[in-house]
Amino acid sequence: MNTGINYSEKIPNNVNLSEDKTLQRALEHWQPNYLSWWNDMGPEGSQNFDVYLRTAVSVDPSGWAQFGHVKMPDYRWGIFMNPKDETRKVSFGEHKGEAAWQDVPGEHRANLRRIIVTQGDTEPASVEQQRHLGLTAPSMYDLRNLFQVNVEEGRHLWAMVYLLHKHFGRDGREEADALLQRNSGDADNPRILGAFNEKTPDWLAFFMFTYFTDRDGKFQLCALAESGFDPLARTTKFMLTEEAHHMFVGESGVSRVIARTCAVMNELKTDDPAKIRAAGAIDLETIQRYLNFHFSVTIDLFGADESSNAAIFYNSGLKGRFEETKRDDDHRLQGQTYAVLNAVDGKLIERQVPMLNGLNEVLRDDYIKDSIAGVGRWNKVIEKAGIPFRLAAPHKAFNRKIGALAGAKVSPDGRVVSDVEWAANEKHWLPSAEDRAFVASLMGRVVEPGKFAGWISPPVMGINRQSVDFDYVRFN
Repeated sequence: MNTGINYSEKIPNNVNLSEDKTLQRALEHWQPNYLSWWNDMGPEGSQNFDVYLRTAVSVDPSGWAQFGHVKMPDYRWGIFMNPKDETRKVSFGEHKGEAAWQDVPGEHRANLRRIIVTQGDTEPASVEQQRHLGLTAPSMYDLRNLFQVNVEEGRHLWAMVYLLHKHFGRDGREEADALLQRNSGDADNPRILGAFNEKTPDWLAFFMFTYFTDRDGKFQLCALAESGFDPLARTTKFMLTEEAHHMFVGESGVSRVIARTCAVMNELKTDDPAKIRAAGAIDLETIQRYLNFHFSVTIDLFGADESSNAAIFYNSGLKGRFEETKRDDDHRLQGQTYAVLNAVDGKLIERQVPMLNGLNEVLRDDYIKDSIAGVGRWNKVIEKAGIPFRLAAPHKAFNRKIGALAGAKVSPDGRVVSDVEWAANEKHWLPSAEDRAFVASLMGRVVEPGKFAGWISPPVMGINRQSVDFDYVRFN
């Protein structure tokens, strides 16, 4: 396998696909189904646009992408893996110290397939959730960023489909077909994970999604990049290179919304949400409620706080922890414990559980630490504007639907509250129908180069050293 990517083939790749004719034919058979899915469920009304996109041309970190205008259905989706390290060993679990596996061990086949299918299912799901957003883009710059995120989620689907086709035979081919048959929010055939069946109705939700939910993607991919199954580890390592931009879109997007709101507050010398809204900006209280919603929905994605599956995946060497090899322990975790929360008699109580069973909680806590850092950076924008308001990530027990905390009524500051108090405050803690209707009312399409909707500030710089008023999308 080389670091450069062969673009002369029908499916660009750096995995020597042409040497395996059966696999190549199977993937070339899947390709038109993928394009049909993209045309039906991808970004609405955009098929003829020329979009300034980056395309992977190598897996060499120093120069892995090139930029140019391309029609999205002609985007070169392909199969890319980081180079193989012949000396790589399994770094955790009962197989620690053994050579990493190049093929699927028979006893782990079902679990590995499940891991790959679950990861693979999130990729097209987010494209489906975001397909209408192009119709209300706040600028051409933002429209281009949306499309970049979308084509790369499509690329990540290809990455998982390759693993299914290459390593799982007929079962894998059937699972790859099913990835195009489920649809986000479909009543009969929904996506696997709850957050990927939620609507992404507006651009504030999109920025929150790409900050919080794509960050879940980062942590899941980091855990899979530790896998003893080497093709999965090498695939997810390269996916992480692409994922960084998605989180940038989210963090900088929310930051620009906040900057505009603060500018309006200072112009009008007011912190009254009604006056801020009347001036066409999104009040900080509404931004906080959106933050609460997206944070809580995303931390549910890590699964139940106690999970025998998490223990099996780790023990078997299939899925590690975030930055597994940087941790200073025995990487087997037998006999170790970890604290999880339960709501008991109106209080949140910490309980120690075997660490192997608590690994979802370990990953969730690592994620929370990382997410809170970004909230701190948003607060710097507010602080710099001289406004005495601070955003905060809610307590991890707030608004939970999965695990021991599912259904517990807990306030954003971590108090167990009565049903009455929850009902009285829900509209202050989570976006109400009125909040969503107000944000939706601001969503008019602005696509003249260099122009921006009134509720968001321009970015500091453009993409790939281009100016902010560059023609990122040509509508033809």
